[in-house]
Amino acid sequence: MPGPLEGVRVLDLTRLVSGGLFGMLLADAGAEVAKVEAPGRGDTLRAWSPAWWKVYGRGKKSLTLDLGRPEGQEVLRGLAARADLLAENFFAGKLESWGLSPEALLRINPRLVILRISGWGQAGPYRGRPGFGTMVEGMSGFAAMNGFPGSPPLLPPFPLADMTAALYGVAAAMFALYRRDARGGAGQVIDLALHEPLFGILGPLAADFLLYGRKRPRTGNRSLTSAPRNCYPTRDGRWVAISASTQPMAERLFRAIGREDLIADPRFADNTARLAHVEALDALLAGEIAARTCEENLRRFEAGGVTASPIYDIEDILADPHFQARGLIRHVPDPDLGSVPMHGAFPRLSATPLDIRWAGPALGAHTEEVLSAWAGLSPGRVAELRRMNAV
Repeated sequence: MPGPLEGVRVLDLTRLVSGGLFGMLLADAGAEVAKVEAPGRGDTLRAWSPAWWKVYGRGKKSLTLDLGRPEGQEVLRGLAARADLLAENFFAGKLESWGLSPEALLRINPRLVILRISGWGQAGPYRGRPGFGTMVEGMSGFAAMNGFPGSPPLLPPFPLADMTAALYGVAAAMFALYRRDARGGAGQVIDLALHEPLFGILGPLAADFLLYGRKRPRTGNRSLTSAPRNCYPTRDGRWVAISASTQPMAERLFRAIGREDLIADPRFADNTARLAHVEALDALLAGEIAARTCEENLRRFEAGGVTASPIYDIEDILADPHFQARGLIRHVPDPDLGSVPMHGAFPRLSATPLDIRWAGPALGAHTEEVLSAWAGLSPGRVAELRRMNAV
């Protein structure tokens, strides 16, 4: 079945994770994503491991093009003339240095939507700084609040800033395409800084500080707004996560562990009291939970309607029958690896479902196809560009 973005042409100049996830999501949705890569090198994701490229390059068409050469720049202009969306995540000003500024591209194609992802944005004192996600995670407020009390700031163990920016980028691109196609608008430029989406999802940091003088402390697995909320070890060396963020849920939890008396205990009688006495509450819960295995605890919690779950690693996820029934993992045929297991295409749309068409392709696998269909270049012209090392 056709995806929701069938017929949308995306010229993808991005590299690494923010661009990889952005283009992957559009490809899953049926867009024709032409991934432009440097001849002989390709996207840096290819060098990380086959898994990274096979997953985040899935559904894209790879063509090689040297944008540092005038011939490559001219080909890019021809491709941009036939595209709906162009995405790039070079250092701020890099496109301009190649004579490919947004203004120049919009003169070629006034309907073009241009997404520019950078660490710090296209304007401001930091626009020329390198913008890797680690720097952004450090300066966004995330690392300062992440970790346990008294511990050092904790960076995420995956590219959180890049992936958050990719999700915002997809939303922004859809806003711009909707405005263009449904409201008679034109193309436009989207300035997306890695720093801003991550800051935006951290909650009311600025409001809490400017209104009340409060900074977000490191609280480990605890919540500042409700208690109990934590991870607790079980007798068999596993862990369970519990979030009893409403009064009825807290009361269910106390009943499930056989401590209905805690409902009337003034220290735990309501959320305000539980937050004030969270150390005592966690110690009490930890003792009760540690006396039983993970499965014994989960059976009690399920019977009592408690919002609790085991802590899973990837082996647990793959073995879980619910995730198997939902098709969380797809095995995608691949000429290099035979089959590549990867997460499925979601969210799930009933009429225009998302799909994975192929795993990340070989470098330049679609060069001739894209240059012919999009830019109208003949096989002879493509061969000539190859001799120049422009593609």
